[in-house]
Amino acid sequence: MDVLRAISARRAVRDYTDAPVSRESIRELIDAAIQAPSARNRQPWSFAVLRGRDRIAGCAESARQWLLEHHREELGELAHMLEQPGYSLFYHAPALVIILATDDSTQSAEDCCLAAQNLMLAARKNNLGTCWIGLARPWLNAPATKDELGLPARYPVVAPIIVGHPKHWPDAPERKPPEIEWLEG
Repeated sequence: MDVLRAISARRAVRDYTDAPVSRESIRELIDAAIQAPSARNRQPWSFAVLRGRDRIAGCAESARQWLLEHHREELGELAHMLEQPGYSLFYHAPALVIILATDDSTQSAEDCCLAAQNLMLAARKNNLGTCWIGLARPWLNAPATKDELGLPARYPVVAPIIVGHPKHWPDAPERKPPEIEWLEG
C-alpha cells in the first residue's frame, strides 16, 4: 500500500477480533514511528506497550472509574458514554501502545504526535487497526497509574493508541473542504 492510499484508508478502529498482535508487529510499527521528523532531530519519544486483552480491559475499567471520579464535570457528555454498562475505554483491543515525551520542552509533544501518525499509517499498511484514545491521557499521566504500570514518572504521556486486527474497516467520514489562503507574491 503506498503512502497516499494508507493516509486515505486509515480509520479509527473500535471493533477488534480476538487475535493478538505480535511483539514483532508492534516493533515494526514503532520502527516506523521513530522515522518521524523531530525538532533539531532530538527524537524525544519513548514507547510503552501493554499486550493482553485482560490486562488492557482492567486498565480500561480503572481509567473509566478514575475519569468519572476526577474529571466528571470536564467530561460533559462524555461522562454519559463512560457510565454506559459494558463500555470499554480501550474497546477490547489486544494491544495498547503509549507514546511518551522524554521531556516537556517545547515541541516534544508535537514530535511525539508525528511519531504517532507514522505508527498509525504503518499499522494501516499492515492491515492493523488503530485508534488514538486521548480520553485516557489524564489517567495515564496520574502518578498512581504511572507507578502501577511502570511508566516513567517524568515522561508525559502524549499518545495512547490501541492496536488490533479490525473486525471491519469503518467507512470514511465525509471531509470538509480545506480552508486555504493563498499568500502569493
